[in-house]
Amino acid sequence: MSIYELKPRFQALLRPLVGRLHAAGVTANQVTIAACVLSVALGLWLFFASPPASALALVPLWMLLRMAFNAIDGMLAREHGQQSALGAFLNELTDVISDAALYLPFALVAPFSPFWVGTVIVLAGLSEFAGALGPTVGATRRYDGPLGKSDRAFVFGALGLYVALGLPLPGWASWLMPLLAAGVAWTIGNRIRRALAEAGALPSA
Repeated sequence: MSIYELKPRFQALLRPLVGRLHAAGVTANQVTIAACVLSVALGLWLFFASPPASALALVPLWMLLRMAFNAIDGMLAREHGQQSALGAFLNELTDVISDAALYLPFALVAPFSPFWVGTVIVLAGLSEFAGALGPTVGATRRYDGPLGKSDRAFVFGALGLYVALGLPLPGWASWLMPLLAAGVAWTIGNRIRRALAEAGALPSA
């Protein structure tokens, strides 16, 4: 299971807006790049500017808006004839860059370990790489969970809101990032295994 499975309902809500954006001349690639630029700007500002903890409330707000951006660019591409080879590259690469930037500020939040936040960032990138490799073995692009992009956005958004509200993180929360890393590693394994199964390429026992 993954939050990604709710995407069709989310898209249905956004479809009227997508139609208006298309009529205004907005392209899928413009939306993709805008989402990445805003994600990187927010993540780097939170990391380097040392704003008050309440500023982390921007993370869940932007995570929700970014999900809308991601749905909009896909709908513009598929439903309005804007699919392109460049768009395919931008869609995958900007997601990884945006995730890294938005997770980075949590390296400064106690009791999280910068090492484990970094590990989650690396594994998150690898999970999207594993998903994108599906078509190279004859499978579809894999979005399996349990910690796909949408699921990670929910977790980090909830953490950002929790910290922004001034609620103290207990000492045992130091284990949260290692657990997230394990969940993303599991996600990588699921995507590889299910892509191979879909392609009929699983090795015999």
